[in-house]
Amino acid sequence: MKNILRTAVLGVLLTPLLLTSCKKAGDDSKLEGPVPTSTFTSQANTTEFPTVVTFTSTSTAGFLYQWNFGDNSIASGPTVMHTYPRGGSYQVELTTAGRGGTAISAKQTVTIADPCANATFSKVVNCAGSGIRVWAFSSQPGAIVRETAGGVPISTSTTLPACQLDDQFSFSSAFTINYNSAGQTFQNGACGASLNFATDFVFRPNASGNPQIVLKGKKTFLGLTDSVVNKTYDVLEATDTRLRLRGTNPDGTRTTLTFAPYDATAPYKLLLTGGSSKTWLLDNAADAPIVVGTEAAPTSYFAGVLAGQLPACQSDDEYTFSNANIFSYDAKAETFSANGYSCQAPQTGTSPFVFGPAAGTGLAQFTLTRVGAFIGATDASVTERVYRILSIDAQHMVLRAGSGLNGGTVFTIKLVAK
Repeated sequence: MKNILRTAVLGVLLTPLLLTSCKKAGDDSKLEGPVPTSTFTSQANTTEFPTVVTFTSTSTAGFLYQWNFGDNSIASGPTVMHTYPRGGSYQVELTTAGRGGTAISAKQTVTIADPCANATFSKVVNCAGSGIRVWAFSSQPGAIVRETAGGVPISTSTTLPACQLDDQFSFSSAFTINYNSAGQTFQNGACGASLNFATDFVFRPNASGNPQIVLKGKKTFLGLTDSVVNKTYDVLEATDTRLRLRGTNPDGTRTTLTFAPYDATAPYKLLLTGGSSKTWLLDNAADAPIVVGTEAAPTSYFAGVLAGQLPACQSDDEYTFSNANIFSYDAKAETFSANGYSCQAPQTGTSPFVFGPAAGTGLAQFTLTRVGAFIGATDASVTERVYRILSIDAQHMVLRAGSGLNGGTVFTIKLVAK
């Protein structure tokens, strides 16, 4: 491969010389002039990644220059700049052509530092894994904090809209960022048209201060569409589970953004908990608020009651979910028990829950960890206590209790926000 490349380079360089020779019809058709020498110097920009190296020819008696950068790429000119996105040692060679012929330089080894050796960069792009990490806004309060130039807080976010929480920023070790809005981009105070983009970025280790990420594309941003000065973001923190960036706004104020690894279930947890705490009731205004069957035939065991026909001691029950993963059940005066199918002593209580992707049909699921905890019906998911979210919006939610594995019994439960 290297021989082929060298041959091609010589062919490119010799073509003009041969043309010059052909034009000298009145002489002996020989090129005249000293034989060139081929030497060069290099200077790497070590302040940022990917590393850019400037190569300068110090050759003599030449007027055509062809570079082989040692990574299967070439360029021409007396002074050139080349970007090395990956660390390693590269053998660089310069071919110089002049009126007296051509000369090939001695190979010089150019050593490029490995960006993944920088702990911050490694966490941002997941060097230890796939080399790509997808970040999204944290669902916790304080994901967006605005402050004065001196660091005094001006405002702090509480609950972000769903069109912000589903945004995905994919950082790669190849120094690219892809933004996927998942439908809409929050801009000018509301959910608006998608502003998806792909761009390159520069990472600055910045030994004397915070590392920095600099976006190269126009109309690009991280987190907020607001443009920050020079599209430069200070990296305040970077771990496997948290990324904090700070940008300086044109008016001198600063904005700090907190991200977490993208979780496709995060928007559903936000709807479930309201961002802090949210209470749900059985939807007694709908037909069949609770049905029982199998995954294949959800109503085969019990097709449910008509709207308004739930027992009063069941329809007044309140189910509250907190963002801290605590489920609270308030039975009010009594609990409708499957043991006798009657109103009995209240079973009010709390339980931690584990939230995550659905195992099977569903947008997401949660598992109540306390034995005896339930939603809707005391015999729903008695052994598993797994509830899959089949659908959810700000006012309505449909749960399916039970995994449905091996033809097991499942309860499909309709709830409404209080």
